[in-house]
Amino acid sequence: MMVIDALARQIVRSGTSIGANYRAACRAKSTADMINKLKIVEEESDETAYWLEMMVEAGFLPMEKVSPIVKETNEILAMTVASIKTLRSRNRKS
Repeated sequence: MMVIDALARQIVRSGTSIGANYRAACRAKSTADMINKLKIVEEESDETAYWLEMMVEAGFLPMEKVSPIVKETNEILAMTVASIKTLRSRNRKS
């Protein structure tokens, strides 16, 4: 297996996991369950950004092509972290 194939598979795996786990978080049974599912979204978003960076650093893709995807991935990551913080704050108050 070529390195580029391995990296591409990792991006597909972690990238698709973001949406699947966000959907699962929307159907959470409790606040704690939602936080746990959003933590997975956080981890998979960060991992996707990492693999995209590896594609650039390995010279397989130019940053100009990857930049919009990395930006969107980082925005998803930031929104997810903010949501987790909000949920934890609300959970402590109740």
